[in-house]
Amino acid sequence: MGVRVEMPSNQPIVLLREVGGDRYLPIWIGPGEATAIAFAQQGMTPVRPLTHDLFKDVLEALGQQLTEVRITDLREGVFYAELVFTGGVEVSARPSDAIALALRTGTPIFGAEEVLAEAGIAIPDEQEDEVEKFREFLDQVSPEDFGGSAQ
Repeated sequence: MGVRVEMPSNQPIVLLREVGGDRYLPIWIGPGEATAIAFAQQGMTPVRPLTHDLFKDVLEALGQQLTEVRITDLREGVFYAELVFTGGVEVSARPSDAIALALRTGTPIFGAEEVLAEAGIAIPDEQEDEVEKFREFLDQVSPEDFGGSAQ
C-alpha cells in the first residue's frame, strides 16, 4: 500500500495489504529504504540510479528476472525476506530492499502465512475510511519527508 511515518517515533513503515483478505502487514524500515520505495511508487526516476535501480539494471543486463519476493519470517521483531530469481535461485534480503526492488521490476510480493498470522493486522470493512485516509496521505507524501536524499 505504501510508506508512512509512524508517530511519535518518526520511524518509517511500509504497509503491505493482503490480496483477497483484510490483513495488513506493517514493516518498520529505514529512511533510505522509505525514500527508495516512495520513489518507485511515485514513478520518480532519480538523475543517478539508486541502489535498487542499479540492481534492476544489472539483472536486466545479465538476462535474469526476479520472479517473486517472499516475506518469510519474523524473529525477535525482525522481518526476513527472500528474492527468488529465474531458475529458482533464492537470495536472503531485508524486506525493505526486496520491496523496493519488487516495485521497480513489477514482481509480486508474498507474505508467509505464519508472518501474517503473527504480525498481520486485520482492518474490517468499517475501518476502510481509515485506509482511504492513509491512501490520501500516500498521495501527498514526498521522499523528502523521510529525510533521505537521492543522488
